[in-house]
Amino acid sequence: MRRIHGLGGMFLGVLLALAAGTAQADNQKLRIITWADYVPADVVAAFKKETGIDVEITLSNNEEMISKLRATGGAGYDLAQPSQDRITGPQREFGIYKPLDLSKVKLDQFQPALLDIVRKNTTLDGQQYALPYLWGTDGLVVNSKRAKVADYTDLCKPELKGKTSIRLRRPTLMGFAFALGKDPFALYGDTKAYAALMDQVGATLIACKANLKFFYDNKDQLLNAFRAGEVVAAMMWDTGGWTVRIRTSSSSCRARARSAGSTPMRYRRAAATTRQPTPGSISRAGPRMPRRSSSRSAASRPHATPRA
Repeated sequence: MRRIHGLGGMFLGVLLALAAGTAQADNQKLRIITWADYVPADVVAAFKKETGIDVEITLSNNEEMISKLRATGGAGYDLAQPSQDRITGPQREFGIYKPLDLSKVKLDQFQPALLDIVRKNTTLDGQQYALPYLWGTDGLVVNSKRAKVADYTDLCKPELKGKTSIRLRRPTLMGFAFALGKDPFALYGDTKAYAALMDQVGATLIACKANLKFFYDNKDQLLNAFRAGEVVAAMMWDTGGWTVRIRTSSSSCRARARSAGSTPMRYRRAAATTRQPTPGSISRAGPRMPRRSSSRSAASRPHATPRA
């Protein structure tokens, strides 16, 4: 396989590597469970052209991926793309992923720093369950004509009552911790200090409740709220923020980093193989075993970090 550059190329490389050497099936199909926009159509087309294998995509999120794979014992999908911090824990408890055979992966196609981070975060009992796919940051989407927002805590300004939105997800907790001047990741080794910081963040969010129009689940939900003028400022990951900016008719809607800088590494997506293959599918899943998840990738556990 020729060397491929870029995220799409990296993902195609992962697909080819994980599909290589598996048993041939009557109905060759690679089943992927992933987030929206993470498996571009051109990558699927290139993979099909190079291998002759069809790709079936199921859109999901971290919680649903783990639930679905847990319900089937890892069967039904060949590759999963959770956040890297959702891999080793679920794998240890439920055994839904299969260790990667790194001899079939061209590791020189990955950025060394990202590869090392994901390796550390997705290795359990000496076996690696994921490869890096992409990473990003959390920031803000703001209608600049109707609100002045420079940091996450500004979403709680009295004048924005009922006009802002956030997600009920871990990145929100991390982002607000940074906005309060603290580094939550630096406290991971101090359980008491970390718990105290989370209590402080919780109190801040409770006091902010009246400002929140709703807790959104996906970028389309937030996009519609901006279009209708129901929401004027929100916390949003980078690609989602740009989508809202581009697809709203108002040029005043802007995606921006918080004043102190973007929340770093909101998430890293990893690629992992699921525990058991669906009958008649191409898969790296073998005899059943435990697993982990975090960076978005293909069937393994991703690691949610200061930006997950």
